Amino acid sequence: MSKTINMLSGAHKVKGQGVLSACEEQVNLVKNHLNNEYKVEINEIKFADIMHYHTINLEYFLTLPFTKIKSCTVGYVHFLPETLENSIKLPKIIKKIFYKYVIEFYKNMDYIITVNPYFIDKLVNYGIERDKITYIPNYVSSKNFFKIDKQEKIKVRKKYNISKDKFVILCVGQLQTRKGFFDFIEIAKKLPDIQFVWAGGFSFKKITDGYEKINKIVEDPPKNVKFLGIIPREEMNNIYNMADVMFLPSYEELFPMSVLESANCRLPIVLRNIDLYKGILDGYYLSGHTNDEFISIINKLKTELAFYIKASHMASLCSKHYSEENVSKIWKAYYNKIYKMSLKNKNKWRNL
Repeated sequence: MSKTINMLSGAHKVKGQGVLSACEEQVNLVKNHLNNEYKVEINEIKFADIMHYHTINLEYFLTLPFTKIKSCTVGYVHFLPETLENSIKLPKIIKKIFYKYVIEFYKNMDYIITVNPYFIDKLVNYGIERDKITYIPNYVSSKNFFKIDKQEKIKVRKKYNISKDKFVILCVGQLQTRKGFFDFIEIAKKLPDIQFVWAGGFSFKKITDGYEKINKIVEDPPKNVKFLGIIPREEMNNIYNMADVMFLPSYEELFPMSVLESANCRLPIVLRNIDLYKGILDGYYLSGHTNDEFISIINKLKTELAFYIKASHMASLCSKHYSEENVSKIWKAYYNKIYKMSLKNKNKWRNL
């Protein structure tokens, strides 16, 4: 009898967010590498041996009491209340209810997956049993994200009206305060000879934290800053390859898909020096904390070829570490482990 996984996600309803990218990559990885052992279905309204929830939709939560009778439930942790705090603005009462709901959803799973080990202790502090939580990293396919040649790079720059001779700094992500948006702008102002590009938009529209102030700058940006808006994912490989450096000055993240995507394209990666990267990205990126430090790193990448090559190699190592082969093995072992839980649940059902 074939084993089944039902992948449940509502991430497609909000474009331009990392959760959607992570969901698509994980589903494709499992389909490609576990298809001999598991039949993978997407958003089917039926039970499976493993019900894998990628998002926390209310309709999923309401059916959990019935689902858990016959299936093993797995929840993906893409955010916590504190990571939402500086992402979206909600009225206090709605925020309180929503944050409580987020944790209740996670608590009602048989198992929980976090994409960053840094959040395991935080989940435990919310009352979730430690042995229910597993860290599995995000993953990006090398078939979707890869380095292109110099001539193709020039063509892409021409398409987006960027000079082939400019040194280009790219940030990818939603336009939010927590992404370090205002630091990005201030740094760009101090480096007028460098082209700064931001790919991403207001995925959550006017409830985005800092919307009014950010939108004012987007509508009238500094001369050396270009906002591309939300780019279809199939075009993002070209966007990365158009750039010389990936710069993400975020104050809060879990495991940015943009880091893995740019690593596949061998772009030097510059990130803020925050604790949550230490367990997953050590040795793969350049870090700064203040704007002056970021400016120094960017200038060094622009002017010192040996330093640039070393940083590009660091990104290459990141790509190899989070390769399709390595991450697919982790998922195979994980699903095989929790499949045993599914069998136990089925036996309980038969004995009723």
